[in-house]
Amino acid sequence: MDLKGKIMVVLVNDPDFEGGEGDFGGKAMTYYGRWTYKYEEGARQGAAGVLVIHETAPASYGWATVKNSNTNTMFDIVRQNPAEAHTAMEAWIQRDLARDIFKASGLDFDEMKRAAQRRDFKPVPLKASLSADYGVDSGVITSKNVVGRLPGAKRPDESVIYSAHWDHLGVGRPDAKGDTIYNGAVDNATGIAGLIEIGRAFAHGPRPARSVVFLAVTAEEKGLLGSEYYASNPVYPLSKTVGVLNMDSLSVAGPARNFSISGSAKLGLLDALIAEGTRRGRTFTPEAHPEAGGFYRSDHFPMAKRGVPAVSFGSGNDLINGGRERGEQLSAAYVKDRYHQPADEWSADWDLGGMTADLSMLYAVGARLANSKDWPNWSQDSEFRAARDKTAAQRR
Repeated sequence: MDLKGKIMVVLVNDPDFEGGEGDFGGKAMTYYGRWTYKYEEGARQGAAGVLVIHETAPASYGWATVKNSNTNTMFDIVRQNPAEAHTAMEAWIQRDLARDIFKASGLDFDEMKRAAQRRDFKPVPLKASLSADYGVDSGVITSKNVVGRLPGAKRPDESVIYSAHWDHLGVGRPDAKGDTIYNGAVDNATGIAGLIEIGRAFAHGPRPARSVVFLAVTAEEKGLLGSEYYASNPVYPLSKTVGVLNMDSLSVAGPARNFSISGSAKLGLLDALIAEGTRRGRTFTPEAHPEAGGFYRSDHFPMAKRGVPAVSFGSGNDLINGGRERGEQLSAAYVKDRYHQPADEWSADWDLGGMTADLSMLYAVGARLANSKDWPNWSQDSEFRAARDKTAAQRR
């Protein structure tokens, strides 16, 4: 359909999310299901705007997360041609409003949603128009990525990267208690604390053969902007970056018997994590909720799509204290009540024993890589393998 000058109304997630079977990974979200991709596709189609219909299950978070993430100052990296990546209007609407719009057009929302899950679906015009007035205060700000580096003793041109994002949402709309400070204590002060402590450990230990880089990136919450900028303008060559170990929202619920990574990617870096976990009596568990699209929601992704082996570590949900049942309960409560909300703040009842175990494990994996000549790669069937293989000659 010709979308030029029109508003594109889209569902969040992939066509096979509800049925669990199809061309997009079943329940697991692909990049095509992410709202960021839908904005990008709207721009490629020349649409005037994109409205994403919010539903809690396929989005993997409630309306509060959408509201809090989109009603304060918005950012993007400076682009030569912003229209290639963004439409003039990008927004979310609630499901009930979408149902009303469809009904006014003589359409049943649920029927249309089922139709959209089939390969033969064609876009359907709505009998609706949208008028909007914008008072946009547009300007350029400078926000920093922070990079620390310990040069390698033997092969300093080869780098192992640890990363975490230092930003959160800042000051925004008040919650029910009147709190306007979006602290981001778990997301992602835990990751930054981990980054600093791993850096401290390397600084006080023997210098490894390869360089170790500590990357604290900005504007993750605005669409992985800091990591996208670094991946587009790397300080150290991506072709000689051994791998990326990203830390985003480590557990404050105590030690776990297992650990995970975001997504279901198969790569040598995961093999190294599994081997180290086995030495410590921890088992690898695939991501509990791949439908949330976590692989595309953190700072390892801009590096991964350029071929660099990259994972975002997950602390695990099989807690020593309470098992999987308690782990899942705490995770669900965090997403519902604190994720991207002012309530994500430090609490005296945190048990940091789990973070201690996580960081010790991540340090060991990075140290082993930094002292080896290994070059982990993606599995043969990975969509990122080809990009990595293109630079293979530079790693000989």
